Amino acid sequence: MMSGLSFRVAECEDCEEILLALRLLAESLGVPARLKSTREDIETAGFGPRREFSVMLAEVDGKIAAICLYFPMFSSWMGKPGLYIQDLFVHEEFRSTRIGEKLLRHVARAASNDGYHYLRLTVDHGNQAGARFYLRHGFEPANDETSYRLYSPAFEKFCRSGN
Repeated sequence: MMSGLSFRVAECEDCEEILLALRLLAESLGVPARLKSTREDIETAGFGPRREFSVMLAEVDGKIAAICLYFPMFSSWMGKPGLYIQDLFVHEEFRSTRIGEKLLRHVARAASNDGYHYLRLTVDHGNQAGARFYLRHGFEPANDETSYRLYSPAFEKFCRSGN
């Protein structure tokens, strides 16, 4: 293990660092305008009364090197709970040190210890390095399904229409 590497669950005081990592991730994918989250959004959803996600941090000598944002999910077909990895980001100065792999393994082990049975994630089409990373570690593309999404204003229209 890298000297000085440690892992911890993020706290509310880490909201700015989480948002910075998300901003840098969006920029690295060439889609900075897609990131709409604010510090307040992260604080409310991650650390408020109804926690929508958790973040595991990898630190090197007390400096945040990487983040993994995830939340529980359930597979009705498998009959088992798992974790959905929404974002995995390693700050540039820590890339090529296997910190992303170590952080993901740490999250997976913690999930397994808490009774979760699988990890699931998506990779943006333009993120070839991310796709190679996950394939290298045994993740398989889910070619038997397509992800669909319903966002505002289509989401709002859907909610208002019908019955």
